[in-house]
Amino acid sequence: MRSHAAGAIAGLLLAGPLAGWSEGQQPNAPVLPYRLVDWPPPPTSVAGPPVGPWNFIQVASVAVTPRGSVLVLHRGAYPIMEFESRGSLVRSWGDGLFSEGKVGGIPQTAWADDKSRYSAVYGPAGCTSCGAHSVRVDPQGNIWVVDAPGHVIYKLNPQGKEIMRLGTKDRPGTGPGNFNLPTDVAFAPNGDIYVSDGYGSARVVKYSSDGKFLSQWGRRGKGPGEFGLPHNLVTDRQGRVYVSDRDNQRIEVFDGTGQFLSEWTGTGGISGLAMTSDDHIWTGGTLRDLDGRIVGRLPGTTSGAHGVAVAGGGDVYLAMLNGAVQKFVKQ
Repeated sequence: MRSHAAGAIAGLLLAGPLAGWSEGQQPNAPVLPYRLVDWPPPPTSVAGPPVGPWNFIQVASVAVTPRGSVLVLHRGAYPIMEFESRGSLVRSWGDGLFSEGKVGGIPQTAWADDKSRYSAVYGPAGCTSCGAHSVRVDPQGNIWVVDAPGHVIYKLNPQGKEIMRLGTKDRPGTGPGNFNLPTDVAFAPNGDIYVSDGYGSARVVKYSSDGKFLSQWGRRGKGPGEFGLPHNLVTDRQGRVYVSDRDNQRIEVFDGTGQFLSEWTGTGGISGLAMTSDDHIWTGGTLRDLDGRIVGRLPGTTSGAHGVAVAGGGDVYLAMLNGAVQKFVKQ
């Protein structure tokens, strides 16, 4: 069974920011003391010399493990690649894990306020590992990966073996055991799990640490507690949940039960969120405090960042849909 959000599929594009959208970097914000470096270093041939950049195919997401290595999730062969922080390759795996579906935007002429603006195409029109959408690492070091058009989220142990699954593969829905093109996963301080079920649905779903359904909230719309596209989400130490509502160009804040607390408007169409160890949040290339006030931004242009990760020392990694990873070293 395959999901088709209502509306025409003609003109389907690979899922990413819609044309003309800002990724949320604030040009008038102070530039923070970071330096963009070439990362990871290019691979070398058997003869010794480097042979050009890594052949990443649309980097969808990045994550940092407890030991400081970096997971790069891209939409190609060996979709999960692990590097040391300096850029040496540790391992790669994941062939066959993700679906060959491709999420894309429905043409604006077919938009409706109560319908999703996204759908999926499968089979020959899809592509290898194009379902790869998000990678996160929980406090215990387990790796979570989201297969959006597969409608499933995998929990892998640190060695990469599947140990739990949320959703039912290839069976979309809006019930406790199904998703419709999910986008991200986050973890509460007590171990509860939050899933943004974003492209086909417009909700956040909450589970216990062992995968038991607890609750859900949200519906399509522009009001408080409603979503256009809940694309990424993170939690803070108090258990508040921050959701990037990309289509409505804002971030919404909830308590752990789904009670709406506040919204940060005018952020731009932010895709990626990452929480820092000192209680700040990267919203694309812009750093904010937990009240939404801008602290500063990364230097240069970070438009196209689909995911964000931050290392313990403050270095920032951006997953770019152009097939690159941008690493910003804190000075």
